[in-house]
Amino acid sequence: MIWSLIKVLLFVAAIAGLTHGAGVLMDTGGGIRIAALGVEFTLGPLQAAVAVLLLMASLWLLLKIIGFLVAVLRFLNGDETAISRYLDRNRERKGYQALSDGLMALASGEGRVALARAAKADKLLDRPELTTLLIAQAAEMTGDTKRATEAYKLLLEDNKSRFVGVRGLMRQKMAEGDTATALKLAEKAFALKPKHSEIQEILLGLQTEQGDWKGARVTLGAKLKSGALPRDVFRRRDAVLALQEARGVFDEDASIEAREAAIEANRLSPDLIPAAAMAARSYIAKDDARNATKVLKKAWSVQPHPDLAAAFAEIVPDETTAERLKRFRLITAINPDHIETRLLLAELNLTAEEFPAARRALGDLATSHPNARTLAIMAAVERGEGADDVVVRGWLARALTAPRGPQWCCDKCQAIHAQWVPVCENCAGFDTLSWREPADAAGPSATGTELLPLIIGTPAQQPVITDETAPDEAEIISEEASEKPPER
Repeated sequence: MIWSLIKVLLFVAAIAGLTHGAGVLMDTGGGIRIAALGVEFTLGPLQAAVAVLLLMASLWLLLKIIGFLVAVLRFLNGDETAISRYLDRNRERKGYQALSDGLMALASGEGRVALARAAKADKLLDRPELTTLLIAQAAEMTGDTKRATEAYKLLLEDNKSRFVGVRGLMRQKMAEGDTATALKLAEKAFALKPKHSEIQEILLGLQTEQGDWKGARVTLGAKLKSGALPRDVFRRRDAVLALQEARGVFDEDASIEAREAAIEANRLSPDLIPAAAMAARSYIAKDDARNATKVLKKAWSVQPHPDLAAAFAEIVPDETTAERLKRFRLITAINPDHIETRLLLAELNLTAEEFPAARRALGDLATSHPNARTLAIMAAVERGEGADDVVVRGWLARALTAPRGPQWCCDKCQAIHAQWVPVCENCAGFDTLSWREPADAAGPSATGTELLPLIIGTPAQQPVITDETAPDEAEIISEEASEKPPER
């Protein structure tokens, strides 16, 4: 502190002396006369300027010598690093300046400049955790992956920078598409910092992508403990993982474990349709029709779905159509106005050849909510009630070009899947599939199939017959078919 004060005072004195000398030089008309110890010197303007520069250099050298002497005195007093600190002070100053310039260049997007400054700072400073990291990031920015990899590997040698090195290598492997190695590195990073939210998310994504459902459940539990995940979301996603774990057990033909895992998945999230269907089949395998019915009824009350109806049919596979229609009232009485319930009733009545009842169950869905399923059911009803072939073909033609209805759609990328999967096959989103109608992307088809209703005929307009009186007769036939009473 005292030494710093002395340097400041000397600097101020030098500035004051230079100012006074400049004033004297101007007053004397360009010359300076110096008298000391009986000797007189007269300096011209050029000689005076040179003398000032020599004086400043001498003053700088004097300060350096004084600083070194102070360091020697401290060394003699027991400070073993005093001399080395003095010699390295200027080197550190230049090193930190290069490090600062490198960080600014990195933030500005100047990768090559940042790499050059980082290399200079690495030579001047003994701080590899800083300079090596800057080299790695600058090398990544310039596309030099080999040098970046070498830098990240150097960071692994120090405990303080090991996590940064593992994370950097992990991100490199992910960019290269080497997910197997990236998963191992993510597991190491998770072991070093289990509460790191980014590592938790990356590890969970890699585990689900690789099918490590048990490990994914552990990671999900860590996210819950760290407060990065709400409890209700945790329960839902844990049920998804438990469901996939159960499917893996099914694949290994370990039925007892599979049953318990499926039932556990359904317990965690009763509204998860695939879990409910699997849990019901697990109970069916144990001849427990009561619990299977209970599971499916609860899931149907949340969201009716064809998979639930298929599982409910498996409870009594050898029943007659009339018996099945009667037994299905246990779930069709739940959510009776839901579209899926009405379609299920219509299909059950079609199977039992109760065509008027099927028409009543279908109601106006064929016109108010037309899709491939409702229009196909309507065509079957018309066929069962003896309608003309042209009417049936009209409904089928409309079904051919109509939307397909609810499907498993990804809420993230809108991709459509034939079956439910925990990870979207298009965007790799976890638990993003929902049962709904996809966004309408209808447009003219390449084959012109949207013209089929005009070619084949529709319930409202039939094709023209060749005979002059035939058009009226065909129109009468179609009107009679469409106005036929719902019950025969």
